[in-house]
Amino acid sequence: MASQYCFVLVNVIILLCSLGPNLSLAKETKVHGLKMNAIDGCWRWNPNWRSNRQQLAMCSVGFAGKMSNNIGKDVINYEVTDPSDNALNPQPGTLRYGATMIKGKKWITFQRDMKIKLEKPLLVSSFTAIDGRGANVHIQGNACLRVFKATNVIIHGLRIHHCKSQPPTTVMGPNGIVSLGAVDGDAIRLVTASKVWIDHNTLYECEDGLLDVTRGSTDVTVSNNWFRNQDKVMLLGHDDGFLRDKNMKVTVVYNHFGPLCNQRMPRIRHGYAHVVNNLYREWTQYAIGGSMNPSVKSEANLFIAPKQNKEITWRQDSVNNSWKFYSKGDIFENGASFIQTGQGGAQPHYNMEQNFRVADAKSVRSLTRSSGALTCTKQSRC
Repeated sequence: MASQYCFVLVNVIILLCSLGPNLSLAKETKVHGLKMNAIDGCWRWNPNWRSNRQQLAMCSVGFAGKMSNNIGKDVINYEVTDPSDNALNPQPGTLRYGATMIKGKKWITFQRDMKIKLEKPLLVSSFTAIDGRGANVHIQGNACLRVFKATNVIIHGLRIHHCKSQPPTTVMGPNGIVSLGAVDGDAIRLVTASKVWIDHNTLYECEDGLLDVTRGSTDVTVSNNWFRNQDKVMLLGHDDGFLRDKNMKVTVVYNHFGPLCNQRMPRIRHGYAHVVNNLYREWTQYAIGGSMNPSVKSEANLFIAPKQNKEITWRQDSVNNSWKFYSKGDIFENGASFIQTGQGGAQPHYNMEQNFRVADAKSVRSLTRSSGALTCTKQSRC
């Protein structure tokens, strides 16, 4: 009997921790009059966040789950002091040295405002948290950030833009020199990566796309980002023939799309996406699209249609009955429309540490008002 009580108690504790942002901080739901979402309500109320940066790791929701593997006494605190970049011989103090060269768990911060121009794609190794809070950090250059065969990665608080394509090249990787094929000009590209959280970044004006989740990457949460001024915004799934992407699971939550976004918010192949509580400020071709029979649950989003092309969705080869494009609780303004396909509702089936309370779509404007990289002063909250 005692063992049964212990089992129940442990599960109650796990449940309370998983719902912490909604329960323990329920009275702290506003900063300067701003209603916060489930992620921001976990840490932004605390004026002393600088002294406990690792608190952020336990605030993620969705398929990435809690980023508990990125915290602990064994974490190396690394500060970027030098904005320069050397792709083959990274120097201490640079972002590339911290993200690529340091082994084990590391939490990367920035000494001051800086503009980093990358020589070549920067490979982010496993158990890395890049935390731009407290500094105005701009990253641009050749192909920008790549999470390649890595896991347990947090990318937070950066402004990434004007990333360009590059022919085949070599860069320093976590285990030595790595040969890369031709790379597109993406702000962030995930390649065979897992358990990745991309939060509160501002992404715009890149040569190809702003975010690609490809080649078997899964368990990804994309939250609180501001995507703007871009043709191709977000690609989920490598290509129509890459069947491993059937296992892909991505949560897209509390993001602000627009202005001047054309398509792919997201475009998904094969896998599953839960698109929830996002603000769409117009689109040109479409907002959410896909091919190869993906499953998409669009839930409690706010879609503001442009003057032309009111339809939100786009499908390639849509005759197959296994498609699931499902809308629940979305708000459609200015004539926006959503064509549903398939049956079953495309449920995410989150576990306890992934689950979160979906807000009413009427709150989306407020919940996404702080999307993008935050301005955090030394004396106040973010």
